[in-house]
Amino acid sequence: MSLPKPNWGWASLPFLLLIWVALASRFPTYILPQPWEVAREAVRWLSDSSLWQHLRASVLEELGGFCAAVVVAVVLGTAGGLSSRFRDFSSPLNSLFMAIPPIAWAPLIMIIFGLGYVSIVLVIFIAAMFPMAVTIQEGVQSIRGGEVRAARTLGANAWQLLAHVYLPASLPFVTAALRIGFSQGWRALVAAEMIGASQGIGWMVSTGGQIGNSSQVLLGIVVIGLIAWLMESFVFRRIERHYQKWRVQ
Repeated sequence: MSLPKPNWGWASLPFLLLIWVALASRFPTYILPQPWEVAREAVRWLSDSSLWQHLRASVLEELGGFCAAVVVAVVLGTAGGLSSRFRDFSSPLNSLFMAIPPIAWAPLIMIIFGLGYVSIVLVIFIAAMFPMAVTIQEGVQSIRGGEVRAARTLGANAWQLLAHVYLPASLPFVTAALRIGFSQGWRALVAAEMIGASQGIGWMVSTGGQIGNSSQVLLGIVVIGLIAWLMESFVFRRIERHYQKWRVQ
């Protein structure tokens, strides 16, 4: 009986902390603080609930832009995968918007809509929607024609084809699209908040840099990474396990 292979994923975060401690020992505290100094900064921000307020603002902005992007990306990606004419029409637009960094749109959007929630949500939407649409389109295109013909032979209509052929077969691509879209939107959110916001995690990082508070900057960076890790571990991986069981059934 062979023993299961060890999972070394648990060691990555302690290893990162050791690297942090080693590097911070070579710099003054005001340049690169130790992890426990950042923890003290976190306690200070938590004591007056300001950290929760900024985190709540960022999460609401990300959810607004990301959810809108998912809806539009599913529609456009499915249409592009099913229709060669629509795919030919949308491909130049996808290439154009994906080539332009989303944060480049932020100044123009903020001039038009002003600073605040709507502008940041639009930046997130632009950052997340086009990569997701292209990924979903590729997933729909990858479905074999024989499966579709077999379903049509059995009398499946258009909605049944979508529900029982296209959706199950493209689920891995949909999950990949969600991962890509969330990460792209989360990065754009932080950058947009650093440019034109009065709250949020990106604002924390930007303000900390302006006043020379490196502990505040690192606290914001840690929160940004923690949210991304939580989404990957407790949302996207669970979705992946769920659709794998569903496909087997």
